[in-house]
Amino acid sequence: MSHALRILAAESLKQHRRLFGQPLVVFSMLVWPLLQLATTYYTLRPVATASPAAANWPLAADPDRLLAFLATGTLAYAFFFSLVQSAWHFSFERTTGTLELLFLSPAGRLTLMIANGAGALLQNAWLLTCFTLAALTGFGTLAVSAWWMYAVVFLALLIPAVAWGAFLNSLLVFSRDSAFLYTVLDEPLWFVAGVRLPNFALPALIQIVGAVFPLTGSLLAVRGALLEGRTLGELGLTLAGLGVLSAVLLAAAAVILRLGEARSQRTGKLSLA
Repeated sequence: MSHALRILAAESLKQHRRLFGQPLVVFSMLVWPLLQLATTYYTLRPVATASPAAANWPLAADPDRLLAFLATGTLAYAFFFSLVQSAWHFSFERTTGTLELLFLSPAGRLTLMIANGAGALLQNAWLLTCFTLAALTGFGTLAVSAWWMYAVVFLALLIPAVAWGAFLNSLLVFSRDSAFLYTVLDEPLWFVAGVRLPNFALPALIQIVGAVFPLTGSLLAVRGALLEGRTLGELGLTLAGLGVLSAVLLAAAAVILRLGEARSQRTGKLSLA
């Protein structure tokens, strides 16, 4: 455990030195999601308040609840997209010789992938998390069944996000198409996961595609616990699905790392095929 913690600390420090040059960068962590939230709210608000929309989605008729719905979506998206960015930056290390050093390191490969993702979460999501909790409390929209459901919400975001980050890191390390994957996992991820719209408003095919991404399940758990007052039992199926998906992502990351490293040692190429 102490060895893993040292790897986590080292990866977090490496990311901090590479990405954070001025205190203004930390401030931008809050400004960027706030701009995204404001843009989404004032784009969706006129449509949501129309009578047909309000009839099908009662939450849309209440400005505070609509803003809370979008704020939780922005919060969860910030968790997951920070990992997409982290994996994209991690892929640059294939051109700097850093990966060769990683292969020579005694550190566990999967531990490195998890540490890189966890470091991104620590540095990118804490400020927005504090803001969202303060905003939801101020708006009076929280409906939590028990105080310990906050821990459930935190774990429903953290565990799938870390697994998602480990999978992306492992994939992008051995991929030459990192820019393409980064683009695919940016705006499309907003859409298929139901960040801006409720899942029932999306086409059935999109809902099926969205179920593959852990962000979708995390949003269901977060909104159910914070905005709908659902209990642990009511969220049990969603949380179980998130646990299974997280385990699958971690297993896939381990397989990708093993196959990629074996091919690199055999051919000298950093690719899976």
